[in-house]
Amino acid sequence: MIGTVIKGFITPGRINKFRPRLRKGALYSLVNFYGSRSNGEFRVAAHNVTVSFAHHSELSVIEDSPVAFPENHFRFYSYEEFEANCDAKGDLYDVVGHMKLVNGQSMIGKPTIEVSEVATSRRMVVHIQPHEGPVMKLYLWDNAAIEFCQKFRAFESPPSVVLVTTVNPKRLGGTLALSSMSSSRVFFDGDVQPTRDYLAWLVSHPDVVNQVNAEVVTKRETATIGEIFAYMKQESAKPAFFECTATIDDVVHDAAWYYIGCGGCKTKATRGATSLMCGKCGKNDITGEAQYLAKLSVYDKSEEAVFVLLGDAGTELTGKPAAELVRNYFEANEDKEAGTHVPVPEALLSTVGQTHHFSVKVSQHNLSGKSRSLTVTKILPLPAPPTEEPLLTADGDGVILEGSEGSATMGAKELGDGTEFGNSKRVKRGD
Repeated sequence: MIGTVIKGFITPGRINKFRPRLRKGALYSLVNFYGSRSNGEFRVAAHNVTVSFAHHSELSVIEDSPVAFPENHFRFYSYEEFEANCDAKGDLYDVVGHMKLVNGQSMIGKPTIEVSEVATSRRMVVHIQPHEGPVMKLYLWDNAAIEFCQKFRAFESPPSVVLVTTVNPKRLGGTLALSSMSSSRVFFDGDVQPTRDYLAWLVSHPDVVNQVNAEVVTKRETATIGEIFAYMKQESAKPAFFECTATIDDVVHDAAWYYIGCGGCKTKATRGATSLMCGKCGKNDITGEAQYLAKLSVYDKSEEAVFVLLGDAGTELTGKPAAELVRNYFEANEDKEAGTHVPVPEALLSTVGQTHHFSVKVSQHNLSGKSRSLTVTKILPLPAPPTEEPLLTADGDGVILEGSEGSATMGAKELGDGTEFGNSKRVKRGD
């Protein structure tokens, strides 16, 4: 109900003073606080007022309150509601559902989550399905990722249901994704009433658990080169597409940068006695056309790799088809015969030093360990540079609604071990 929950805020400088006094489920009386108008972006409660602790605020426990406060208060959105509010930077709602994948690993059998990897990357990706709706990607960052990892590993058998509070709906690669915030908390099967209710529903609908959605593992996910290589080493890994931002360091010169393909299907042509042939089309006399097959040495902050630039992806990178570049070379060098080695054109060499956003494919060839070279399928627009979310301040937008001599009675909502109080918002990830 609107108005029953108000956001409370403790500045970083006052966390050590007030945090030791807060207990999960306890009721308190708060005297001397600031009331300010809530910032309209990323609100965690529907009320338009924020209660901010002052240096002289007094907090005392109420042992026997005449007013009954609910221990938990969640605000859930459906897939359709998250979709409608994507990238709106509005209120932050909660999501509950059953897990389909954890860091790309199936829930059939307990996924392996390495604490050291999560502690380093401070990132996890969970595919979650609310009831029988569409599967959504849930990105957990920083403390939310660590909390998920610690709680998940504590289960002897993997939990089925997850609830994450205050998630931000974003559109990544054209697909809806949910991203945790600094205020997000993670709950599993029996932790709170909504997860218990969902688990009971899930047990009564076993067919939902067994549903397999192949699209889950084929949607593009943004990753670093190092993360893609780590994915390739997983036993449960399947062919998948990733998006990756990398800088071109060089064009490999000791290999051909193009091939002659069928003018129709672009499959590599084979040379017959008197003509070119296409095994895919079944034709013995085809018109050949040069297609990109260039190897790029690339790097990002995590790793180096070789990207193989094929077909249309090469045209998207250079702005010119391979056939045009080959034709231009022979027109400028009329003394050269057909079949002569064509050097790497300037259109490709000029890309050295450029940073691009690539769509790359992890193929079965990669998963079998036969090759670490990744095939580029498309050149995508570079993601917008990360911007900082507004920092929470003690007085919101500076409008003071009440004097410091106010008082309030409040309930501490699910304040478990490891909760970060008063942390400023983290920088948004380009997820």
